[in-house]
Amino acid sequence: MKSELIVDVQSQEIAIALTEDDRLQEINREKRGEDTFAVGNIYYGRVKKVMPALNAVFVDVGYEKEAFLHYLDLGSEFLTLRDYTVKAVSDRRKVPALSSVKKQPGVGKEGQIADYLKVGDQLLVQVTKEPINTKGPRLTAEISIAGRNMVLMPFADKVMVSSKIKKESERHRLKQLVQSIKPVGYGVIVRTLAEEKRVMELDSELKLLVARWEEAIRNLQKPKESKTKESKSKDTDVRLIGEELDRTIGIIRDMFTTDFASVQVNDAEMYEQIRQYVSMIAPEAVKRVKLYKGTQPIFDKFDITRQMKTGLGRVVGFKNGGYLVIDKTEALFSIDVNSGSKRIYEDQEENAFQYNMLAADEIVHQLRLRDIGGIIIIDFIDMDDKDHQQKLFDHVYALMEHDRAKHNVLPLTKFGLMQVTRQRVRPAVEMDVTEVCPTCMGKGKIQPSILFTDQVEEQIAQQTQEHGKGLVLYLHPFVYAYASRGLLHSLKARWRRQYGIRLREDQSLGMLQTRFSEKS
Repeated sequence: MKSELIVDVQSQEIAIALTEDDRLQEINREKRGEDTFAVGNIYYGRVKKVMPALNAVFVDVGYEKEAFLHYLDLGSEFLTLRDYTVKAVSDRRKVPALSSVKKQPGVGKEGQIADYLKVGDQLLVQVTKEPINTKGPRLTAEISIAGRNMVLMPFADKVMVSSKIKKESERHRLKQLVQSIKPVGYGVIVRTLAEEKRVMELDSELKLLVARWEEAIRNLQKPKESKTKESKSKDTDVRLIGEELDRTIGIIRDMFTTDFASVQVNDAEMYEQIRQYVSMIAPEAVKRVKLYKGTQPIFDKFDITRQMKTGLGRVVGFKNGGYLVIDKTEALFSIDVNSGSKRIYEDQEENAFQYNMLAADEIVHQLRLRDIGGIIIIDFIDMDDKDHQQKLFDHVYALMEHDRAKHNVLPLTKFGLMQVTRQRVRPAVEMDVTEVCPTCMGKGKIQPSILFTDQVEEQIAQQTQEHGKGLVLYLHPFVYAYASRGLLHSLKARWRRQYGIRLREDQSLGMLQTRFSEKS
């Protein structure tokens, strides 16, 4: 299977697409220049409300909505972490060693959060779930620093090995190895990718993770008026102290293997960042990181734009004329399976079974593509045969085993409904795949279409006056074809001579939309 990562860097956002055998599997979008409150970020927050009924507190971390911290997310070492935080803030001369703080009794599974926290208390917290809809971030006080081969957990002081590593001798080797190199007071979770890794590689990564933790503590120790990236909070001592890796680097950290065919990037700065990271984790694969220099938008070149428009709408087709209808509510996602007008088999029961099996393939693909989380209710086509129902459940269950997100699949109910729960840590990918009517622009009335090229030329003249020559104008492929008609006497040639502007196609644009750029 050929895996590729396509990175589209724009001025407002970075879009990251993962493809397998040229089929789009995941799409991530990250806004640039904003506080994203990403999973993994560490904050020095302040308790704003204590909610005994929920056994939770709301914490100010600088987001417009207060973040949520439940009692069970305090972690067993919360009291030790609290004492360490107080010591670090009170003595800013150096980062205190974890062993310098007396280990406190562990926090049990049962208890009341009001016994540990009150309004005004400050504490270290980490984002485990990004803001979704009207809800603020979800937090934990059990801090962890994720790496490629392991996860560092301050104060845990134990080594655990991923259950996905099945070979008992390898599990024992990794546990003994990491136990011998980890600093006192730290715990480590050994990830699946660490299998067969050498001690030098693991030791090097462990030191980097410890350094990231110590850097976060140094940020905590800085005075309030320092230039540390401040939050939107009115409380200046509420701030970000440890930032998760860039989303692009984070995806590569979690997903990149030596089987990756390539990582294509259209921005020189991001290309260098990715190249440097890959050179650390897999030097032999660094040549697979490539800087895309084509004139066509990178997502158009690798067919990402078309796949997003066909795969992210409310209605999604699958083989043999079937289609899914995907709707989102506040509480859950619903997916309705329809067979369309075509019949694969004359027998109705067999026909329903075959369409449901095809639909299952597309549904599992959609869950991953859109990163749908929470409760998902799937309304399959009704089947009476119990054997068919069991086979469908087994098929969905087997497909979901390849999903990296935590999930649970329940058998079909007597009404033909299947319930799936899937871990939700960030908002599901949403994209409006509809386009405004190219003739009326949504107004119900149209202006003379002959004026469109005149309006485009006016825009070109204005943009050239403001930014100078050398701009690139992106047009819908149909409009581009019209502007290119006539070769030397075409609009494309005349605008190039007169304004020094170059024309390019962009499939993501509506029929009469335009986009200017300073780079080709």
